[in-house]
Amino acid sequence: MGWKVQGTWPKGLNKSIVIVLPHTSWHDFYVGLLIRKILGMEIKFLAKKELFKPPFGWYFKWMGGTPLDRTPGQDKVATIAKKFNQKESFHLAMAPEGTRKKVEELKTGFYFIARTAKVPIVMVALDYGNKKVKISDPLYPGFDKEKDFEKVKNFYKEATGKVVHYT
Repeated sequence: MGWKVQGTWPKGLNKSIVIVLPHTSWHDFYVGLLIRKILGMEIKFLAKKELFKPPFGWYFKWMGGTPLDRTPGQDKVATIAKKFNQKESFHLAMAPEGTRKKVEELKTGFYFIARTAKVPIVMVALDYGNKKVKISDPLYPGFDKEKDFEKVKNFYKEATGKVVHYT
């Protein structure tokens, strides 16, 4: 398909939160699956629970998906962070925009899950403009969220989503 991968998956990394941006199209799903296959990685993902209903729910579960109930008032950070403690190897992909539409600010759940679970964040950019997938070195979240988010924003600043006006 003419895509190139820039960067390599961090060696020896057993656990991580993998954030994938920009998320502007349903096409991001199968591009992500292809990249996961090329890297030879087992990377699970969270998606809204509505996707796991028939007729395609079985497919999303088979592909490594876990339904996420987005009802307010739940401690999703602690619940998801616990999954990392229960497994020897676990990589979880998330789209911090929380939607495919343009957002001004990223949701922070991925950051607090990584911090609570004591796992690094690996950033993956799907740059449709340059047909490039860019993989970062691990970012170990500290206690200065603004400083860490500045690193995240800098990593993605050149990436163009499939739907450009959402980027």
